[in-house]
Amino acid sequence: MATLQFTPPSWRHRRESRTILTPARCTAERQALFNRIAPVYDNLNDLLSLGSHRVWKRMSVSWSGAKEGDTVLDVCCGSGDLAFLLSEKVGISGKVIAFDFSKEQLQIAASRQRERSRACYKNIEWIEGDAVNLPFSDSSFDAATIGYGLRNVVDRKKALEEMCRVLKPGTKLSVLDFNKSTNPLTSSIQDWMIDNVVVPVASGYGLASEYQYLKNSIKEYLTGWELEKLALQAGFSEAKHYEIGTGFMGNLVATR
Repeated sequence: MATLQFTPPSWRHRRESRTILTPARCTAERQALFNRIAPVYDNLNDLLSLGSHRVWKRMSVSWSGAKEGDTVLDVCCGSGDLAFLLSEKVGISGKVIAFDFSKEQLQIAASRQRERSRACYKNIEWIEGDAVNLPFSDSSFDAATIGYGLRNVVDRKKALEEMCRVLKPGTKLSVLDFNKSTNPLTSSIQDWMIDNVVVPVASGYGLASEYQYLKNSIKEYLTGWELEKLALQAGFSEAKHYEIGTGFMGNLVATR
């Protein structure tokens, strides 16, 4: 049975002194966008990546270092792909906290959980909230992931600081997202794909305007080197960015 809740988890509360942040208007707009695309999000991911996103997500989870019995966190979990993969890693003796600001995405994730029979999937708890204000105590988690989420967070440094705070010393955060390439050819191909493949396909679902934001969000994102630098500024001791998917995707691995 799926666990879907919209309050801080009962198993571990954050410090009382931490204040609740009010999301900025642009954060609310992004939240509304992801609520709108939630019903077709998984189908579009499969179609647009020809299924390759599943490989990239498995790589990202492996880089997190999650293992049997761990308590792990998936921030910006969306419809749950990384959370399910993490669950397989930590097993029935572990725990996965899946966190997102989109109630509709969480409802779809919980529905997917109910449809799956593997015992380990019962260890996933779905929680709605803001990535820049995680409702968890310091040093709570053995690993963390965030897939296609950091790019859409308004205050990326604050989000990284929060994920660093809730990780145990020596553990890892794995950040999967589109790669903002410094190679002009790769960037040009990426732009062409968005304009001529992604947006036209999304228009077939009535979501052309929702997916037009993608090109700008990548341009406003950070290069691999900039992500490494920001992770170190946020408190991580080590950070390494890897280009994958022929340079169109990237994965940052940061050690607490």
